[in-house]
Amino acid sequence: MEDNNEKGRDEIYSERVKAGKRTYFFDVKATRSNDYYLTITESKRKPKDDGFFYEKHKIFLYKEDFNKFVNALNSTVNHVKDELMPEVDFTQFDRDNDEHEIANADVSESDSELKWD
Repeated sequence: MEDNNEKGRDEIYSERVKAGKRTYFFDVKATRSNDYYLTITESKRKPKDDGFFYEKHKIFLYKEDFNKFVNALNSTVNHVKDELMPEVDFTQFDRDNDEHEIANADVSESDSELKWD
């Protein structure tokens, strides 16, 4: 029974988005009662002493808020793309993660911005 409860909290599905020093994780998880929710985690690599550590920020999104969240995100991204930056060709950011990592391999320590499509 205990294994079942722990298994119920395992990730059901996961998507990873790499964006410079940041990585975003979109994970579907289950509650003990088999209800599902989404966690969105931003993980950012930061220097520490002789190495580095990952600073993480996480939000939890529940099914009753999925549509409101997606609608607000789409509306906000579209506002930026259509109203604030209509001259930018956002398709330039549509490239394979491996290609993006190779292109940014020699980038300085400056922070990278998340690119929207």
